[in-house]
Amino acid sequence: MATVYDVITERIVQKLQQGTIPWHKPWNSAAGLPQNLFSQKAYRGINVRMLGSAGYTSPYWVTFKQAKEIGGYVRKGEQGFPVVFWKWLEGREKLEEREESRTATRRVPLARLYYVFNVQQGDLPTRLQPFLQSKPESPDPQSQLAACEEILTHMPNRPTITHSDARAYYTPLHDTVNMPVCGLFPKVEHYYSVLFHELTHSTGHWQRLHRQTLTDLCPFGSTNYSKEELVAEMGAAFLCGVAGIANEMVDNSAAYIQSWLTKLKNDTRLIILAAAQAQKAADYILGKDAEKAETLLA
Repeated sequence: MATVYDVITERIVQKLQQGTIPWHKPWNSAAGLPQNLFSQKAYRGINVRMLGSAGYTSPYWVTFKQAKEIGGYVRKGEQGFPVVFWKWLEGREKLEEREESRTATRRVPLARLYYVFNVQQGDLPTRLQPFLQSKPESPDPQSQLAACEEILTHMPNRPTITHSDARAYYTPLHDTVNMPVCGLFPKVEHYYSVLFHELTHSTGHWQRLHRQTLTDLCPFGSTNYSKEELVAEMGAAFLCGVAGIANEMVDNSAAYIQSWLTKLKNDTRLIILAAAQAQKAADYILGKDAEKAETLLA
């Protein structure tokens, strides 16, 4: 029987095979974040990537039951999209050690799968017709860059940012992000998308979120190295979306896609767990309650 991880990973693999990388553009920036029509709350974590890459112009989603409750319906033949409710549960287990028993607390992941439909996949009562179409506004480049600066300025416990050489990297030992000077990038947006990538790495520092994929020794090519890179990519994409800029780090090369296809097929838990960490990292940078990042379904 397929698990939650199997179902979500298979959907992501299908997107990659089609040449679409869901975590590079997690939602339609014109429509806004995918959100539940009932709660008006945005989805989180991997759900943002799954629903945002579905191709609908309306950001609103409902379950089959919710559509019926409001007097609407889902059209026959329409396919639902999986979303994950995922959080950590505190569990206790008894350990035997040297003929002495002791009790330890461990965290157990809980993942449940639900299916939702975009409101454009059905018909809604007249009073709800405005939710069927988004009304995108033309982006204002100045306000977008101002939003980038605001994210940067208000990041709590921000690492030192230097421009000492023409490479982008984060150094955990010195807690420093180095960036090429802005003028070396083709677009200002490119500078910020790379900076957001490195800042996401920095959230793993032991003084912030203490993310194991950053604090432990993770050789290039290892599972933890790949997971940390995926966390940084998705975290950067999320922050770019919040600021309203395009993610200029996009790499759609066949080699890049094949690399992730191989990794995801070998570890079906990778994408969901990395998305949870990316959401938590983005929340930290935005100054939001990091604990809420562990529940991914609005």
